[in-house]
Amino acid sequence: MLTDLGEAELAEYESVQTAPDDFDDFWHTTLAEARAAGAGTEVVLVPVETGLETVEVFDVTFPGFGGQGIKAWLRVPVGAEGPLPAVVQYVGYGGGRGRAWENLFWASAGFAHLQMDTRGQGSTWSAGDTGDPDGSTGPQIPGVMTRGIESREGYYYRRLMTDAVLAVDAARALTQVDPERIGVVGGSQGGGLALAVAALAEGVTAGAFTTPFLCDYPRAIRITDAHPYKEIAQYLAVHRDRLGEVMETLRYFDGVNFARRAQVPAWFSAAMMDPITPPSTIAGAHRAYAGESALHLWPFNGHEAGGPDEDVLVLAFLASHLRG
Repeated sequence: MLTDLGEAELAEYESVQTAPDDFDDFWHTTLAEARAAGAGTEVVLVPVETGLETVEVFDVTFPGFGGQGIKAWLRVPVGAEGPLPAVVQYVGYGGGRGRAWENLFWASAGFAHLQMDTRGQGSTWSAGDTGDPDGSTGPQIPGVMTRGIESREGYYYRRLMTDAVLAVDAARALTQVDPERIGVVGGSQGGGLALAVAALAEGVTAGAFTTPFLCDYPRAIRITDAHPYKEIAQYLAVHRDRLGEVMETLRYFDGVNFARRAQVPAWFSAAMMDPITPPSTIAGAHRAYAGESALHLWPFNGHEAGGPDEDVLVLAFLASHLRG
């Protein structure tokens, strides 16, 4: 069933989220510190024998937050010549980079495809290989939404979003990649990460954010009982005195505030029957977006949104900006 505002109301909806005065300084400092910590650390590529005949796969390690090693897969078409347009992809909540022979869509379409692993996740619906050594020791609800939420410096998504930006740095350094033609993509949590990267990273050409999570927290945590947003509500149900500090932390990690700073051409999508990322939270980010963008609505879908039908549309969108 419909879970949120109707289409006409979505077109008019604006988020009440605001950015802290030091939002840009916070992220500038965070990324500068992370790049300094990883300075001199090479991106490592190790060929993987998969048995595939049309796609070549490399096991990648690159320096992320704190200079810590972050895993990824690089997939490229066998026999492709010259630097290729690239797609950097981020994974949904709970998942990791999966197996080397999975997710062949982008390489099969002729792109260099870097799929980033997700620190501290990758043990639910797809496997991961990257830990979270700086994980907070404070109280949290199971999951990662409240890990370190007591402060902006210790919050889990500070580390993960920094990893995501540095994945673009890593991609631009690869000989297989044309550093002037890079798209960022993701669904759900991956879409929220891609949106943040579109605002923060150097060298991004276009972005595709399908049912993006991590957007419009003031609304999201109040209008859905679905996880993962529910983790924050459960935390606040116990830690009743921490609402102010939690909401202040989340201002630094809200897709609405990243959208106000992102200017590359962008694809957004929302599903009208999605209880996990309510469509109004996505509409709030889309309305705030500073660059050229379009919001595609799927009227009878849940969190899966357009599925394979959306994949081909996103392919056409990115191809129009990354090829030629």
